[in-house]
Amino acid sequence: MVTKTYKIDKDNIKLPLIKEVAHILCEGGLVAFPTETVYGLGANALDIDAASKIYMAKGRPSDNPLIVHIAHKEDVEKLVTNIPENAKLLMDKFWPGPLTIIFNKSEIVPYGVTGNLETVGIRMPDHSVALAIIDEAGVPIAAPSANTSTRPSPTKASHVLEDLDGRINAIVDGGDVNIGIESTIVDVTSEIPVILRPGYITKAEIEQVIGLVNIDKAILNNKNADSFIAKAPGMKYKHYAPRGEMLIVEGKEENVVCKINELAKEKIKLGKKVGIIATEETKDLYEDGIIISLGRRVDELDITRHLFNTLRELDTLEIEYIFSEGFTNDSVGQAIMNRLLKAAGHNIIKV
Repeated sequence: MVTKTYKIDKDNIKLPLIKEVAHILCEGGLVAFPTETVYGLGANALDIDAASKIYMAKGRPSDNPLIVHIAHKEDVEKLVTNIPENAKLLMDKFWPGPLTIIFNKSEIVPYGVTGNLETVGIRMPDHSVALAIIDEAGVPIAAPSANTSTRPSPTKASHVLEDLDGRINAIVDGGDVNIGIESTIVDVTSEIPVILRPGYITKAEIEQVIGLVNIDKAILNNKNADSFIAKAPGMKYKHYAPRGEMLIVEGKEENVVCKINELAKEKIKLGKKVGIIATEETKDLYEDGIIISLGRRVDELDITRHLFNTLRELDTLEIEYIFSEGFTNDSVGQAIMNRLLKAAGHNIIKV
């Protein structure tokens, strides 16, 4: 398969290109496109054969559900059995935006999209190119991240090409994404809503709209989840993993820096190539290895934008051992730490 690339400016969208891309989706093809979070790999969510191609292209386990993307809030109605009042409040507040809501699915949503679950995750992306493609296609679009399974999520078109060239029909290059981590996922099918995946929209922000929200215990401490049923993407399997062996060091800044310097020296003495994931506040405190800053801790969006690109850069540099600083579980820091833990296979030490 030849993968065609379309360059579409989000501020100057050319309708003929959108129509061409939408046609590919309507014909059962696969198209990667930008959203505000990461690049998604899209297929017609109501076409089980098209959706199955996503799993094949990504090498994704079939019980890992896909998120369905829509262009208009009213499109939810045909995809679900009912819309709870708290879901309506969340949709009004955060859509379009980086929030996925889990509903009880209607009969028209194939089980091949939901991982054989009776629920479906839906979101309305906040990206002009994504919305234009979905709207023109006229069908809801199932779209997980446009990478091969377990690899870091793509934040630019070149990442998609690296992973999926020859496996999908087209890539829409809309430039770098804005946020850089996947959407927050909240399940509204239980009496008290549950956050299944942390993201840029935080628990505190959600609670300001609908009141008490629980956090699924698997988010930060689920080291071996092969035995449970995942209601949302990213809950069960290893994700975001670089090729090198990765370890997170968590604790007070001075202790973390000291321990990472110690670990780096040990590996370098053995002739290993070492990478260190730091921040602007600490990057000059490290003595050895290849040091990459994620950005400033005080600017969480700066961190999220650089996270997955940094993991891919370390692969390009053929780093064998990666040592990363940890992040707090406050605000967006929880989402950052969630991704780092999964990338490291929950390999963490506290100092």
